[in-house]
Amino acid sequence: MKFPVISAWSLALLAGAAWADEPVRTPVPDARPVMLSALQSADGTAHGVLTGEIADAITQRFEATSPIYIDVTTERRYRQPGCSRLKVSFWQEGVRLPEAKAPRKQTIEFGINYCLDGLPPRSLL
Repeated sequence: MKFPVISAWSLALLAGAAWADEPVRTPVPDARPVMLSALQSADGTAHGVLTGEIADAITQRFEATSPIYIDVTTERRYRQPGCSRLKVSFWQEGVRLPEAKAPRKQTIEFGINYCLDGLPPRSLL
């Protein structure tokens, strides 16, 4: 049986295609930079990965198998420029909770009205 010859270039393209669905995640010390990026993004989304001592302590405490990821999506844009309703999601894989039988993905989500200046919008219209 003959196998097709696959060049290194083809392998690189195939590997890149597998990661194409993965968003670019910026390392951040807290959610604020990701929220600001989502406000400025054309599609209203941004992604980060929490870094620093607190992130390390949480990961170690719960014996998690992944970093803490942050995803921000825009639920609504307000008339006031640079202001939106954002959904902020923190999640982590392989978290071991005391009452759980097995590790699992844990997610914390919340909504926030937020503007580029760090304040809430003056109006929700």
